[in-house]
Amino acid sequence: MRALVLREHGGLEKLRVENDFPDPIPGEGDVVLRVRATSFNYHDVFTRRGMPGIKIPMPAIMGLDVAGEIVAIGAGVEGWSVGDRVVVDPINRVEGGLMGETQHGGLAELCRTKAHQLIRLPDGVSFEQAAALPCAYGTAMRMMYTNGGVRAGEKVLILGASGGVGVCCVQLAKLAGATVIACAGSAEKEARLRALGADHTINYIEQDFVKATYGLFGKPVRRGEGTDRGVDVVVNYTGGDTWTKSLRVLRVGGRMLTCGATAGYDPAEDIRFIWTFELKILGSNGWAKEDVVTLLNLVQAGKLKALVDDTYTLEGAAEALQRIEDRKVFGKLVITP
Repeated sequence: MRALVLREHGGLEKLRVENDFPDPIPGEGDVVLRVRATSFNYHDVFTRRGMPGIKIPMPAIMGLDVAGEIVAIGAGVEGWSVGDRVVVDPINRVEGGLMGETQHGGLAELCRTKAHQLIRLPDGVSFEQAAALPCAYGTAMRMMYTNGGVRAGEKVLILGASGGVGVCCVQLAKLAGATVIACAGSAEKEARLRALGADHTINYIEQDFVKATYGLFGKPVRRGEGTDRGVDVVVNYTGGDTWTKSLRVLRVGGRMLTCGATAGYDPAEDIRFIWTFELKILGSNGWAKEDVVTLLNLVQAGKLKALVDDTYTLEGAAEALQRIEDRKVFGKLVITP
């Protein structure tokens, strides 16, 4: 089969399209899919580079989010048939492992997975839409609702709002009835975020987002009149030099929601803000399989947009990953092997 293969960690040049990679064979409890769509996540950048403490078996085929049709079924599999349209929950919650990392993912014509990871695609949801959902949108669902408890009437500031996780956070916050302030790095992205439902946008290239937030909602104070100044929630999965700045815009009792650190995991910290304003730092790691089902139903009902910025073939996949790394994307980039 054709596949985009990583045989050693490094730069984009380490990714090569191979035309004769061995076809997967289904074992006990397995199915093999004809991959119709897979999407990139920033996680794939770390997989390609190499991550401390995580050993990636080589050769590796990346691609966490996989949607396609069943073409072969292993022994012991019940309830599924050849031709069924499915999306894969990337986390193997029984044996352990992650698609596109510790086991081969979707950047290939064929992909093997455990049957218990399959989720049936509802009518009207395309392979491309489905491939945009599990990792990024699933993480956003857990961060915003399950752990973050975002609710109506709150003011929610979202950093990195134009990425795969961010565009879902904007939509989920609006569905909850919150006021959304979305940060992006260009006027074009600002316009698209407003069209998506953001009430306010901040261009962090041209403005200090802290000062801009103060201009909208005031500078937080501890007591007396004005304890409602600032925002209730900051979504920050970038880390780096935005971390302490994010603490400064939160009102008394505010919440910082995080699920990653794309700009650096060891930022300078000022814990005085945490105790002074009684802030809560809430982390989210991954998603539940049920979250993906909920997302699929929301897309089917027209309540949530699975935003696909562009699609690529395997030959263009390295270019797509470079766009992810350079943050030149709005929503998700999908590969159609």
